[in-house]
Amino acid sequence: MSDATLPVARSSANEVSLLARMANRHGLIAGATGTGKTITLQTLAEGFSALGVPVFLADIKGDLGGLSQPGGQSAKVQERVKSLGLTEYRPMACPVTFWDVFGEQGHPVRATVSEMGPMLLGRLLNLNDTQAATLEVLFKIADDHGLLLLDLKDLQASVQYLSENASAFTARYGNLARASLGAIQRNLLALESQGADRFFAEPALNLDDLIQTDANGRGMVNILAADKLMQSPRVYATMLLWMLSELFERLPEVGDQPKPKLVFFFDEAHLLFNDVPTALLEKIEQVVRLVRSKGVGVYFVTQNPRDVPDRVLGQLGNRIQHALRAFTPLDRKAVLAAAQTFRSNPAVDTTSAITELGIGEALISLLDEQGQPAIVERAFILPPRSQIGPITAEQRRQLIASSPVAGVYEEVVDRESAYERLSQGHGAAPAAAPSATPAPSAPPAAQPRRGGLLSVLFGGGGGDAPAPEPGPASPPELPRAATTKSPRATRQPDGLLETMAKSTVRTIGSSVGREIVRGVLGSIFGGRRR
Repeated sequence: MSDATLPVARSSANEVSLLARMANRHGLIAGATGTGKTITLQTLAEGFSALGVPVFLADIKGDLGGLSQPGGQSAKVQERVKSLGLTEYRPMACPVTFWDVFGEQGHPVRATVSEMGPMLLGRLLNLNDTQAATLEVLFKIADDHGLLLLDLKDLQASVQYLSENASAFTARYGNLARASLGAIQRNLLALESQGADRFFAEPALNLDDLIQTDANGRGMVNILAADKLMQSPRVYATMLLWMLSELFERLPEVGDQPKPKLVFFFDEAHLLFNDVPTALLEKIEQVVRLVRSKGVGVYFVTQNPRDVPDRVLGQLGNRIQHALRAFTPLDRKAVLAAAQTFRSNPAVDTTSAITELGIGEALISLLDEQGQPAIVERAFILPPRSQIGPITAEQRRQLIASSPVAGVYEEVVDRESAYERLSQGHGAAPAAAPSATPAPSAPPAAQPRRGGLLSVLFGGGGGDAPAPEPGPASPPELPRAATTKSPRATRQPDGLLETMAKSTVRTIGSSVGREIVRGVLGSIFGGRRR
């Protein structure tokens, strides 16, 4: 059986196609504004869908909803069809699921604070090194005391509590500067004003819902409404990085497959790498390199290849380069660098061609059967079979109502967690004057646990945490998380036992449970894979 292919473009000599089994070797779509990157993304998305491969992409400009409707009516599309001699061109719509962090243009997308983890959350809050370390200690204390960090108010309540009782935790956890806690609290308020309180909540997104096919075997195209989200670029970039990290952590190893399990398009990729710490950049490179073996292809979409660091750029085997502009010496240097990344073709002067390409035209080099970059081709991207441009509000509402996940994520579940437990007043600060002879207290109930976040960071072994060192004051006894869980919405056809198992794995209150489900920490710090 021959390899499945995805037609991408057509040159004067032949058709340029992407081998489906090479699609998980990642790719780059680059070009200046207005050169056709969005049309290229749309053509690739509907091609993957036709092969039965689910797709995730962010709709930056609000015009990718047309993937849900048959196209071909545009005069420009008909002209391109005729000029390329596409005799078999037929309009086609894709199965689409709409998502939206704000729940306005799609199903709500949510994650818990614990799943996001301290490193990504620290970048989201734009914390310095000292403040980020304080946030990591906060997560450790919450783990040790069984406090669930689910939504934003859980984190805010925990920061406030530690700020009021910082000195009592110093002996065991080190100094907790009130200035750092205050900075975290202020940044949380700013984040809340950007709508993050809608993102940090339950029910959290089940990533399995992104990897679906319709009744005809076509891959679901998951479109995240990002036009409003782009007003907070750091939130946008961190959220997509969290999703990619979770996919890396949760999906099993599958090796090379005839086609990817999922293709993930990261539009406006430069936002991911702006001011990124070196440690995080190294882990992004690691995730991109290793997620291939999980069957996930990652395609970065950006204006210039130099927006992507070389260590990540080297992992992107499939390249589609639209026109670049060379108005300054720095621009000309970027054009030369981009041209030199392609495998040369005697019939194509890549350096000149990059600045001369028309709208919808590109220099293309895709991986061949041996996984080697093919010689560069100058070709026109095939016109989409779906509608170019946005859909109406009524069309969107109908698609959301008939979606396979309709009703699963719409209602927020607010179960008992850190905010509720701390609000009950059980965690009052200890007396300021320590007693010379502390009164004996009953030992805490045995709880199976690992070393928590610090053992993940520094390689500590499992087992119970050491007893607190003697100091001027003992940490206050924080309230334990309730053991009774409220039911959360799940999608059919999961049975009751499977639903309970999934809910337990995702939100269990013990330290061991939270370390397992904190997928971002697993991928960022190289924790155990499940």
